[in-house]
Amino acid sequence: MAFAATAALVGSLAGAVSAAPQAATFDLDNGNALIGVIYPKFDTVARDEHFGRPMLFGGDSALLIEMPLFDALSPYHPTAVGIFSNLGRRPAAEHTTRNKNIAVIYSAFTSLNVVFPQYKTRWLEMMETAGLDPANTAEDPTTPSGIGILAAKNAIASRKHDGTNRAGDEGGQKYNRQPYADYTGYKPVNSAYELRDPSRWQPNTVLKRDVYTVQEFATPQFALLKPFTYDSPKQMPVSRPANNYYLNRKGYRAQADEVLKASAALDDRQKMSAELFNDLVRPYGAVAGRIVIGGQLSTEAAVHYVVTGAITGLDVTTTSWFYKRKFDSVRPFSAIHHLYGEKKVTAWGGPGKGTVNDIPGEEWQGYLSTLAIGSPEYPSAIAALCFAYAQQARRFIGTDSLQIFVPLTKGSSLVEPGITPANDMTLQWGNLTDWANDCGKSRVWGGENFPGSVEASRQYATKIGDLAYEFVQRKVNGG
Repeated sequence: MAFAATAALVGSLAGAVSAAPQAATFDLDNGNALIGVIYPKFDTVARDEHFGRPMLFGGDSALLIEMPLFDALSPYHPTAVGIFSNLGRRPAAEHTTRNKNIAVIYSAFTSLNVVFPQYKTRWLEMMETAGLDPANTAEDPTTPSGIGILAAKNAIASRKHDGTNRAGDEGGQKYNRQPYADYTGYKPVNSAYELRDPSRWQPNTVLKRDVYTVQEFATPQFALLKPFTYDSPKQMPVSRPANNYYLNRKGYRAQADEVLKASAALDDRQKMSAELFNDLVRPYGAVAGRIVIGGQLSTEAAVHYVVTGAITGLDVTTTSWFYKRKFDSVRPFSAIHHLYGEKKVTAWGGPGKGTVNDIPGEEWQGYLSTLAIGSPEYPSAIAALCFAYAQQARRFIGTDSLQIFVPLTKGSSLVEPGITPANDMTLQWGNLTDWANDCGKSRVWGGENFPGSVEASRQYATKIGDLAYEFVQRKVNGG
């Protein structure tokens, strides 16, 4: 089994399982439907749909696809209650692996056709693999298929007008709706062409498919979402980014120089780690695959883990977005351009250039600049996601120790294709702490965050990982 990818931002298993040719049948009585039916079909779709999208796009799709699986299983558990709906309790004699698998497959099939209807053929193939009838749409709370369908539909209905603007109709938009568009009126202080305030976020101009594009703050409205595990991001205090304020000249320059130093010292492992953790897909599958497949979890236990990861990702990223919007802080590229202008600096010189000592500060870009999504700098949302995800995983497996592997082929870099890495390599970690710490460092290696932003994310991320684990366990135990 390959452990290198995942289907959703917050740790689903797509890609953590092999996308092998479709099997003629699936053993509903003994198999794990997530591994054997759902994620092999969801894998490629998730990678394609989430690549280059804002962090919370993946989290939102996880909310609508993965979290209903918990509700689909709850009627077949002695104590569990649903997150979005209460579908009752089925008699103990019905608490079989077969019924549980059928319920989650129908739940996934229903959600996938709503969230990604353009891939209907794949979802039909998924049902064929399980030998189930895709035409069965009965919302019957006494059958596993009906329970799965109801779980998905109830979850989707409960999230209408939740603030994400996934339908593009917030603010009364009637025509030409734009899903996930900002409706809150956020506007950056700085333009891509003029840095009016060196302390505030400036959109970058990035090259994507031979077209230069000015960044926008991706989904700033997500800062207003209500978390699942606490009432408000204000309950997660984060210290102000003192060094991001230009009037603190010493701190402002010192942290910019730390980013330049990291840029100048990049090696293949650091470059590929930066790309991996920026992916928002693969690193969480590397962990989830080891836990679910390596741990040979049942369908029920696997769903409990996946849902814990989904809630972790949603809640920690909501808080990150809240503070990003509040502080609206400058990114390293703007600070370095402002500080050094035409002065030469030593740093990574661009794809294939290696480290150079004569690059004007105003021409410097971070290693991840072409892959980055627009948002203010502080705190580091990706570092926060890793710290939180690692904590919920620790709580779930009861240990920090976990062998995590991500194999990479020669020249597979998106930034330096055909060049980096110079040879086949494997990124590996022996525990969740090292995995999360490298995630945080990778934001500095990639030139997207200052070290202080990474450290700030620790102030709330681990706590949210704990809260997410405890939230799901309460639901499992009937709370």
